[in-house]
Amino acid sequence: MEDMTVSGRVLLAAPRGYCAGVDRAVVTVEKALDHYGPPVYVRKQIVHNKHVVETLEQRGAVFVEELSEVPEGALVVFSAHGVSPMVHAEAGERGLRTIDATCPLVTKVHNEARRFAKDDLDIVLIGHHGHEEVEGTAGEAPEHIQLVESPDDVDKVQVRDPSRVVWLSQTTLSVDETYETVGKLRERFPALISPPSDDICYATQNRQVAVKEIARESELVLVVGSANSSNSVRLVEVALDAGADAAYRIDNAGEIDEAWLTGVSTVGLTSGASVPEELVDGVVAYLGERGFPTVEEHRTTEESLIFSLPRELRRDLKAPTASAPVSSD
Repeated sequence: MEDMTVSGRVLLAAPRGYCAGVDRAVVTVEKALDHYGPPVYVRKQIVHNKHVVETLEQRGAVFVEELSEVPEGALVVFSAHGVSPMVHAEAGERGLRTIDATCPLVTKVHNEARRFAKDDLDIVLIGHHGHEEVEGTAGEAPEHIQLVESPDDVDKVQVRDPSRVVWLSQTTLSVDETYETVGKLRERFPALISPPSDDICYATQNRQVAVKEIARESELVLVVGSANSSNSVRLVEVALDAGADAAYRIDNAGEIDEAWLTGVSTVGLTSGASVPEELVDGVVAYLGERGFPTVEEHRTTEESLIFSLPRELRRDLKAPTASAPVSSD
């Protein structure tokens, strides 16, 4: 394009891409396929990324929406987003062999929900209606939990005792909006109890801090991630709030509209927590061919957290014979 800058630069946010929970979940399915052989059934998308799901499907993973689609006695992996106790019970009733790839940081929120419900507190869960993680967490104590999606919903909250209210949150939300919601909750309920530590996961927070840094210097920010990835969608919102003139979510370089680059000298680039780096590399190559040859990585922190594989899978990988896991449900 004639009016496009020919010496533009790309600001590459870091950290970006895979978090420890996503890496654990994807590797779980890969190793299950290697060890037990296909098909390996997976309830819901193992992580919210179209490319990852399609790649695993090619290897023999079968993604289903509900356990009723899984043949009795078959092997099923629960996704990184977690499931409710009802799903575990259904798996046991149908004799399914299970591997639970729920992110340990999501499991932490489940444990908090159970503990606060046991203490008979009213629980306000901040999150998005219909998201698998929210459904799983709410299923731990449905009689105690009510969902709040935004600060505007706070006025609708009804509790039995204003002095016995606690908040929890989905792990992939906007940090800023979540604390705006918590602030409004605290105005209504001054004795509001907070969880022992933030529920928004370290990777979500780190990626939002990093995109804020590059957005301040970028006319355009591109976020690589799928439409159903909550943390990817939040990165677009955070980039716009931080000062980017425009920000778009794309699954890959093929979704870039070249018109977005008109008059742009600096493109910020990041990716959601379920995005493999090869998709980011594809965007870098695309931009390099269109007048943005300089790539500068802006790193705000280092990430070193690693989660061990699910215990059911670890046990069988150590065993001398390749038996499929027996559900503990």
